[in-house]
Amino acid sequence: MGIRVGINGFGRIGRMVLRAALNQAEFKDMEVVAINGIEEPDHMLYMLKYDSVHGRLAQDAHLEGDFLVINGKKIRLTAHAKPADIDWGAEAVDVVIECTGVFLTQETCAAHIAGGARIVVQSAPGKDDTPMYVYG
Repeated sequence: MGIRVGINGFGRIGRMVLRAALNQAEFKDMEVVAINGIEEPDHMLYMLKYDSVHGRLAQDAHLEGDFLVINGKKIRLTAHAKPADIDWGAEAVDVVIECTGVFLTQETCAAHIAGGARIVVQSAPGKDDTPMYVYG
């Protein structure tokens, strides 16, 4: 079993995290199991499938109830504005990738931990003394 990932925020960065998990060999052990975004699911699907910069999604993708289904794999969709309202534990999420650009302090990201995640990775620089690691 790989690393179970939740994505909070499904704009440009959140969609790229999902595409990386789907397409790049170095992320083969990363399984996206939940996405929280405030957009309508139909819009989330459209923006994923038809990206103006990265092109069309290579995989088959459609909606099925509260799930985004990619090549038969279900990813739970939720639409909570506050991290404290997201139940990451319901999908046994190990790591949340915080992609909203809004929750950039340890205090605001702690809500993801309280919601069941073990680790939070911010996609933007923190607004406090949150450690930043740059790999290159």
